[in-house]
Amino acid sequence: MPTSSEGRAGWNVVTTDNAWTGANFRRGGYLDHADRYRRAEEFLTVARALWDGWENGAVSGSQGAPAWAAPGAVRQVRHTGPQFGVDLAPTLPRSAQGHPVIFQAGDSGEGRDFAARNADVIFSAHGNDFDDALAFADDLRHRLRAVGRPDDDLRILPGTEIIIGATEEEALEKKRWVRLQQVTPATALGIAGLLWGLDLTDRDADGPLPKEDPIVAENDGSFGARRIADPRQVVAEWREKADANRWSLRETVIALGPQRGHVGTPAGLADKFAHFVRHGAVDGFNVTPYLIPDGLDDIVDLLVPALQERGVYRTEYAGTTLREHLGLREPLTHRSTTDRRQAG
Repeated sequence: MPTSSEGRAGWNVVTTDNAWTGANFRRGGYLDHADRYRRAEEFLTVARALWDGWENGAVSGSQGAPAWAAPGAVRQVRHTGPQFGVDLAPTLPRSAQGHPVIFQAGDSGEGRDFAARNADVIFSAHGNDFDDALAFADDLRHRLRAVGRPDDDLRILPGTEIIIGATEEEALEKKRWVRLQQVTPATALGIAGLLWGLDLTDRDADGPLPKEDPIVAENDGSFGARRIADPRQVVAEWREKADANRWSLRETVIALGPQRGHVGTPAGLADKFAHFVRHGAVDGFNVTPYLIPDGLDDIVDLLVPALQERGVYRTEYAGTTLREHLGLREPLTHRSTTDRRQAG
């Protein structure tokens, strides 16, 4: 039995800002949005130094070797910074792919810059609309060039939900069924409560929207609440459309609340995704199934063959590691400055 992933591991470098996560995973308290990226970058710098503390070929290749690792092949790692102080010799050899693949999901300016400096793959919410996805990708390519990386050095995988039907009508009907399962009355009241800044748990989700105006308060992020730029404007739009369509609160949330996904036939979606990929808007999608595991069945059985027919989905693996499967170059710390500017 293998004792490791054999080079198929990735690390999602999450920079959660809320205070209760801080109490568990750092010195406690709330970190400012920019500070959390500074802390994450230093943490990642230390981790990479530990991975690189083992030389190539450090592990003995036979049972008859006098030691498990070659003499001098493991370097002491010393780091003193604003966040961390480390002085130790790494105890485990590096991954078969050099470093685990670094994933990141920041969408702010600081988050995108962090990804440009550090990540191999970025998750995003820019995968529904082609123009929006392309603008996000172009912005990242500009940031990559600014830090001396090739503009194809970062894989872009927006998160998306995919709902498939044999016909467009069937797909739309399935979408409605999925949304009704996802947005229960309690969920609808919770989403609306975040928008209004009110506790709506005692309201009727199948009744009208709240008559109260939303409470606009400074959100410091301490409780991880989603940020809404102008709740009053959003509420006005919701009321206008709810009145015009005679929607209940729950129906309004389903129609106008958080949306992220693609709906259609296998052929129609395959054409759409091929267009996204071939024009540089995305490198693929991070699929969020609407039902696990059954939500993946239609994708595997119906969509993947259609994508393969269009030449935008592989028919066999590219190597043995996750880094190879994603078509990534060697880890950033293994490249010279010249390599980083000229790669690709």
